[in-house]
Amino acid sequence: MRWSVLGSRTVYHSSWLDVHIDDVAMPNGEQIEHHVLKFPKPSVGAVVVDGHGQTLLLWRHRYITDTWGWEIPAGWGDPGESPVDAVRREIEEETGYRANDIRRMVDYKPMAGISTMHYTTFLAGDLVHLGDPVDDAESTRIEWVRLADVPRLADAGQITDGPSLTALAYYLGIYSTLREK
Repeated sequence: MRWSVLGSRTVYHSSWLDVHIDDVAMPNGEQIEHHVLKFPKPSVGAVVVDGHGQTLLLWRHRYITDTWGWEIPAGWGDPGESPVDAVRREIEEETGYRANDIRRMVDYKPMAGISTMHYTTFLAGDLVHLGDPVDDAESTRIEWVRLADVPRLADAGQITDGPSLTALAYYLGIYSTLREK
């Protein structure tokens, strides 16, 4: 049951995002136009932990949804930059901490039905505080939050960013369970 792309046209192009309309034949033979969001850069994010049951989160405003919430350090990889180097750079820029231990958790596609976005999450620890964040436009504040408080914060609507929810839930659930075996 594979869909076939019969043709594609770009309707918008930028360094952030391309929008395509694909002519697609579905398995039942029906042909449709399908919108596709293509992201030219891979995305990375990290659950940063201190070894004492806390995670480092950023409190930030998202103007598109006009909401405030806690998020993990995250961003795009630069051309030629490995995902590990990208997440290490993002952690330093956004939090002022250097992570000496970075482990891949999971790769996923957050909007697989409409987008090519590829997201890689990491667990970061063994931290050295370097000073204030280089990128002061990323957040209003940075705080250590108890991992035990993450479910309550999510339930209260204070963690609504999809990549942050996915990474934190994966770490607290699947990743932790896999490491117990």
